[in-house]
Amino acid sequence: MRIPRFYEPSDLSPGQTFSLSESVTQHISRVLRMKPAEQITLFNGQGSEFLCTLARVEKRHVEVTVIQEENLTRSSPLKVHIGQSISRGERMDYTIQKSTELGMSSMTPLFTERCEVRLNNDRQDKRTKHWQHIAISACEQSLRNELPVITPIQTLQEWLDNVDADLKLVLHHHTEQPLGQLPRPESVALLIGPEGGLTETEVNAALAAGFKPVAFGPRVMRTETAPIAAQAVLQYLWGDLG
Repeated sequence: MRIPRFYEPSDLSPGQTFSLSESVTQHISRVLRMKPAEQITLFNGQGSEFLCTLARVEKRHVEVTVIQEENLTRSSPLKVHIGQSISRGERMDYTIQKSTELGMSSMTPLFTERCEVRLNNDRQDKRTKHWQHIAISACEQSLRNELPVITPIQTLQEWLDNVDADLKLVLHHHTEQPLGQLPRPESVALLIGPEGGLTETEVNAALAAGFKPVAFGPRVMRTETAPIAAQAVLQYLWGDLG
């Protein structure tokens, strides 16, 4: 049986005994109903994972002892930063979850002209924290040891003015730019529009900022499908899929 795996944002080292955070404690004691002497794996987002033994298990308190550290690299050599127009409901959660599984290094949620989601400052902070939690859960499931960064929400123009990458791509179905003919990049910035698509003005702004228009096939994809399909192609060409 697979050993349960959790994110624990602490400095970890072999021989250390410490108490787990509240969320992990609840999952171990109340959901999995684990017992002392059983093993779990922890990672702290810094590139290693740690095999641990449960030393004490109570409903609201779990202590573990770190047995060994293993330095495993599961991050893609291709750094993909996604500028994603915010979508409604669970669609944004789905995008972040699957993008994390595919190796995304960071994402900036974007307000665009046709974005139907409007959030005040307080709700923006709450949503950003929620999205980071989605990414953490996806890392636990996919065996990633480094967390992707979900940055604070920006306007499209703010992102275009500041994003830096070897290759900048905007999904635009009115193009036949072949990706395979481009020089191999170490980093890619990928701009994904909203459900109604980017406006012509926004596409032109992206082009002016150095983005290349690209299509991933003849069909128009939904806003939550496009980044998944695009990353699969990018990781196959220049990353670690295939």
